[in-house]
Amino acid sequence: MDRNKGPIEGVEHPDHRVEFQLSPGDIQAVRFGISPGHELAHAVRILLRPEQHPLQWGWLRAVRERLPRDSFGLLVAVIGDDGYLPDFLTATPRWDMTPDAELAALRETALEPMRVDLGKMVQRSSGSRQQALRGMQEHPARARSMIADAWSEVWDAALAPVWPQLERLLRADIDVRARTIATNGLSGMANDLHPKVSWGDGAVRVSLRRHSEQVDCQGSGLVLVPSVMSSWGCMVLTEPPAQPTLFYPARGVTAGWARDQVEVAASLSALLGPARAGILMSAGTVRTTSQVAEDTSIAVSTASHHLTVLREAGLIGSERDGARMLHLRTPLGEAMVGAVL
Repeated sequence: MDRNKGPIEGVEHPDHRVEFQLSPGDIQAVRFGISPGHELAHAVRILLRPEQHPLQWGWLRAVRERLPRDSFGLLVAVIGDDGYLPDFLTATPRWDMTPDAELAALRETALEPMRVDLGKMVQRSSGSRQQALRGMQEHPARARSMIADAWSEVWDAALAPVWPQLERLLRADIDVRARTIATNGLSGMANDLHPKVSWGDGAVRVSLRRHSEQVDCQGSGLVLVPSVMSSWGCMVLTEPPAQPTLFYPARGVTAGWARDQVEVAASLSALLGPARAGILMSAGTVRTTSQVAEDTSIAVSTASHHLTVLREAGLIGSERDGARMLHLRTPLGEAMVGAVL
């Protein structure tokens, strides 16, 4: 590759980047979301190229033998192993997005935009795969139903068993980012998302491999979406009617992320003791001292003592809200839980 030449669309170049231009209204509308559809699409790609994703090998060992072959094959045809990902596979990510809501949105996705997305995949494919995609493009209603059914079957086999662990990592990442905004501002948070993401002059810039674009968010804001399955780098959604979206790798993803929660709790218990381990494990969302005591079946005074020890160790942060004290894992606490995972 000649690095002296400018980037050409669709050809890898170190200078490719997407710029999300943010007006003051956009800055106020920057928000976080979760995307089960994005996670499943990249789970399919990981299964196609496992050697490139060592952080997922623990999950891979458990899932390979239970995949529904025909449904997986259909999703492979639609998703491919790299590059462009059809927009219709992911609804606009939201904080409260669930797998059921994602599947329901897929079953109702508009047919014409889906045909356009399938056409893009036709251009990027060949042979029997291209023929299959053309058939889907010609019969979009039938294709939508088949794709949704395949999505459901592959989800149940591949991600449903580990969704609690995966969702915990996603929500923990969002909690940390939100606290960074509160302490260091939006630019401080954006500059810490990923080495290929930067903030400056009213824009969020994302270095990509094959695509460059200037995106005016036009007051609709930007959705920031952590991902466990696309832990290798960043992706974007930019074409209307999709909401401008930036997917980035979630922090705290290690090779053991898919371990059962009971195993994780046992490992932390050996280090911290059962009570403090339980408090730390469940501190991914804000809770009062009374809620901590109730959740762990201990006295409020005992919960307060354990919280003080965890706070002094830098694992939990506490803030007063009127008469209540609110507790949440710190980034160090997230790192400890992530290290055990």
